[in-house]
Amino acid sequence: MPASSRLREQQLELTRHLRDPRVDAPADIEDRRLAIYRELLFNNIASLLGGNFPVIRKTLGETRWLALVRDFYRDHRSQTPLFPEIAREFLRYLESFPQLDPPFLGELAHYEWVELALQISEARIDDVAHDPDGDLLDGIPTLSPLAWPLAYQWPVHRLGPHFQPDTPPPVPSLLLLRREADGNVRFSELSPLAFRLLARLTEQPRLSGREQLQALAREAGSPADENFITQGRQLLEQMRIAGVIPGTIL
Repeated sequence: MPASSRLREQQLELTRHLRDPRVDAPADIEDRRLAIYRELLFNNIASLLGGNFPVIRKTLGETRWLALVRDFYRDHRSQTPLFPEIAREFLRYLESFPQLDPPFLGELAHYEWVELALQISEARIDDVAHDPDGDLLDGIPTLSPLAWPLAYQWPVHRLGPHFQPDTPPPVPSLLLLRREADGNVRFSELSPLAFRLLARLTEQPRLSGREQLQALAREAGSPADENFITQGRQLLEQMRIAGVIPGTIL
């Protein structure tokens, strides 16, 4: 066997063993040395994921949590070598299962991951050309790339060791994730109308604020009268003050 092929085979043999110690180790490497690598690599991944998913870790308990991380470490083939993306790879791993135990695990993982995703996002408000003083009714309001409306079947913002429901509630949890000017990421709850309004800004990005509110009223089965439009404008203004809607498209 050529030297390059033998080297590659040795590397694969070593990595297979490091992923899963049940696989035979290379015969010419001392087990004491292998044990150092096994512990170092796994502990690095476990520590990183534990910091990214603290609620899941506490909810499952240390034994179940480490078993889940071990399964991920052994079985998942990541699409990127970048450490900031390991949390996303863990989420992909959970998404590959048709059922999870507990059943809210997938959504809880997404809820914890999305905070990191926005934290490290390179998006900026200035990426969208906008007029911060534009008329939110006659102009076209735009959603900040640092504000993400999210809908979950489970009450992910309340889940934890002391609250683990067996079935989801009859209404979804509607949340807004936003990154503030100071770099901190914060969650807040949204009413169904506020959530739908923000969703429409992405779905129909060329409609004026007035047209968005009129369509929203039709969806809600409510008359788009002066009172509805006035309340809708107040909501848009509140979102502008919060930085969720930075202004109108130029």
